[in-house]
Amino acid sequence: MHRSMDEPTGPAELFGARAHPAVSREYADPGGDGTPLPDPAVLTALLHRYGWQRRGGAAGRYSRWAPPGPFAGASLLVPENAAFPDAEDLLAEALTALSRSAAPSAQDILVSLAVPSDEVRWWREVPESAAGAAGASGWAEAEELRSAARQILLAGALAARGRAGYHGARHRRKARAALDGTLIGPAPGGRRLTAFVPVESGRAVAVQLCHALHATREAVDYQRATGGMEAFDSAVAAGVSRELTEALVTLVRGSEGAGIDLRWAPAAGTPDGCPARPAPVEFSPGDLPALRSAGARYLREEPAAPVRITGAVVRLRRSGPRGAGIVRLRVLAGAEVAHVRVELDEEAYRIAGHAHLVGLPLRVEGRLERRGGFRRLTGASQVAPVQVDEAERDRLMKSLQENVDFFEEACAGEGPL
Repeated sequence: MHRSMDEPTGPAELFGARAHPAVSREYADPGGDGTPLPDPAVLTALLHRYGWQRRGGAAGRYSRWAPPGPFAGASLLVPENAAFPDAEDLLAEALTALSRSAAPSAQDILVSLAVPSDEVRWWREVPESAAGAAGASGWAEAEELRSAARQILLAGALAARGRAGYHGARHRRKARAALDGTLIGPAPGGRRLTAFVPVESGRAVAVQLCHALHATREAVDYQRATGGMEAFDSAVAAGVSRELTEALVTLVRGSEGAGIDLRWAPAAGTPDGCPARPAPVEFSPGDLPALRSAGARYLREEPAAPVRITGAVVRLRRSGPRGAGIVRLRVLAGAEVAHVRVELDEEAYRIAGHAHLVGLPLRVEGRLERRGGFRRLTGASQVAPVQVDEAERDRLMKSLQENVDFFEEACAGEGPL
């Protein structure tokens, strides 16, 4: 993956919420601050996962592990379990050696030890250029893989919030929050990427993604074999959506094939209802027509949702001093979207303007339309201001003062929502 000269080489955050203690002080100085050492079985499982080879050791006491590739000379001693008197010393030495190892997989192992994480791995097969043969990668190629990975994880997080063929703007804030701690560890060449999804906050996302990816693969196979799209309808229950199919199109487009592999955190075990070792899911350019057709079908058939929304009026606009107008609400309750756009008749628009002036939220009933990503409310009725406590009213009034130009648009009849 392309990196600037100043960019750190360790794992980076995918959604930018917090730093990951991948090579933190407890591993630079294992046990020095009282941090508990990992379970030897977990460390052994991770070494095996990343291709380290067992090279003997004392049977029943410890094993010796060497990294793959040209780094085979630097090996680790890992105790069989924590019961032996020297187990803590061996573990501390193994972690110190990992933190100093030149093997690329050493950093990934430390990430998984620092915070137990499920791993989602992506790869793309693209024609190798002269630069690629030398270990470099194109900017566009690396960004496409990173973008696809971000979209796929977000689709899994949206499905964990609720099943829908098309989510649009719904649930996005909470879905992104579920991925706040997710990190990526780029691999050389820009053709592979690994995301570390912390078990504590993201296990539900990883589980949902596992089900959804396999359901998508089965639905694509059915469509290619029979021409029917019925399998995509039933796949919604497994978490498949337009967001996921579009993300897979991004992953596969421009490649000769791509795939996703998911590994559970050894420290947390296998989640209920999932195989201990899920099979990798692969897609090819021949799958693109089915994925695109499924995305269009989901967008077309997702129904509008009846809602009762409470929101703060942040913008008003109409073409003249009288008549109907359009209001934008910052949603406080009633729908999993940040903002909605509502067309109101003259009387309802007047009520919305008064609520805006005095700092009161507005309550309105209607249907949240899929057009525009569920950001538009149609058939508005029962429009009325909502009484709130003084603290909330003060906060809304402050927001009004900071955005007074939005209200001026209502008087001038200009400006987009």
